[in-house]
Amino acid sequence: MKLAETVTFGGSGLDRAAQFRGDTPEMAAYLSDPTSEAIVFWRGKPLIRRGDWDALARIPMGDAVFEGRAKEAIFLGIDEGQAVFAHDLSDWSPEGVDETAMNTFLDPTEQQHPDLPETDVFAELRSNMTRLTARDAELAASARAVFSWHSSHRFCSKCGAESQMSVSGWQRDCGTCDGKHFPRTDPVVIMLITRGNSVLMGRSPYWPEGMYSLLAGFVEPGETLEAAVRREVFEEAGIKVGQVDYLASQPWPFPNSLMFGCHGEALNDEITIDPVEIEDAIWVSREEMMLTFAGENPKMLPARKGAIAHFILEHWLSDRLE
Repeated sequence: MKLAETVTFGGSGLDRAAQFRGDTPEMAAYLSDPTSEAIVFWRGKPLIRRGDWDALARIPMGDAVFEGRAKEAIFLGIDEGQAVFAHDLSDWSPEGVDETAMNTFLDPTEQQHPDLPETDVFAELRSNMTRLTARDAELAASARAVFSWHSSHRFCSKCGAESQMSVSGWQRDCGTCDGKHFPRTDPVVIMLITRGNSVLMGRSPYWPEGMYSLLAGFVEPGETLEAAVRREVFEEAGIKVGQVDYLASQPWPFPNSLMFGCHGEALNDEITIDPVEIEDAIWVSREEMMLTFAGENPKMLPARKGAIAHFILEHWLSDRLE
């Protein structure tokens, strides 16, 4: 797929400069360099700078809000000759947090830290991902995924002792058994399953009313992408799949997935859903999908903009899968 890397979070050519991670002279210099900057997160929400064009807020590493946090910084790479880090301020407790709203599908709330510029707010990444440049999107996706991994892997999986962040945030070390742990990425297949002029769509019971998307599922150990596509589609919808081709991939930091977009050809059209996995599955014609994308289908909402499902469907509608 020629346009594969234009998907949101698809990569911007960031120089991750992995050779400088850890206890190196270069890293010490970057940490003390007044031109080094950090993007900031609070409970998984990036700090967005509102303006004519929204962008990730970048705060100087020497700012007082980061005092005493140098060892907690994650080194993301070099952007236009400048070192970029990420900091997590989740230990900050703002007043009046609406926990119910924060736990909804798309958190609409925003939080403003009193020690940061008034134009900067912590906002849900899903709701803002399409407003960011490719570089900002890559930085945000990388940092959010690594912070999520750190928060869920505080303890050594070998001996159970608490581990410590190391290698500029890209490793955790256990001082008890000398175990070394690295950020995990979970492979997920997401499938454009077609039968003639129609595509197979499904919905989760937790999604907003009317929202449908492509079927998806985790790849199991010892399984190829093609096998995972066939297994997941049959398990969820009772549809057998023949030829499977790879289309594109997307890092999906909610929390730590890598989505592998694939195209599969259905061998039958009778749907039998697994109600444990999905709430509904339907065949949607190309014409119906075009109405959906245009916002003129009263029965269906389009897949969320920025998600690889929307990206693949958009290219299918315009005959640009090759």
